[in-house]
Amino acid sequence: MGYLVDDSKDRIDRDAVWGALREVYWAKWRSRAEVEAQIDDAWRVIGVYEEETGAQVGFARAVSDGLGFAYLADVVVLEAHRGHGLGKRIVQAMIDDGPGAHFRWTLFTSDAHGLYEQFGFAEPGRTALVRPAADLPVHPTQRPPES
Repeated sequence: MGYLVDDSKDRIDRDAVWGALREVYWAKWRSRAEVEAQIDDAWRVIGVYEEETGAQVGFARAVSDGLGFAYLADVVVLEAHRGHGLGKRIVQAMIDDGPGAHFRWTLFTSDAHGLYEQFGFAEPGRTALVRPAADLPVHPTQRPPES
């Protein structure tokens, strides 16, 4: 199966992104409106699409000052399409092949260190400080239905 990587925000299938983000640990608290706003306000997005059907199967977004700093977020590949190197293709397109190739990039992850280390991500050095986020409430759209 072939895949296309594209950075066109207009091509993003918002339903596919919403569905994918509902399944990952880091985004379950977000509402649909919040995900829509994050796509709209992104400095750059990357989508991965099946060549044959055009269906979106991967996504990432970044926020940036456009000059020297960017934050990589929401790198996700649908489970049925994992194992084809699509995560690497997404990160490559976003980090090295785009307009931010010379930027200082940051991200947060608890389970994909090996992927990001291939692109030069490492533990923060002595000049980096991070203020952890406060505990997030469970969004009403994420609560299980009452029985």
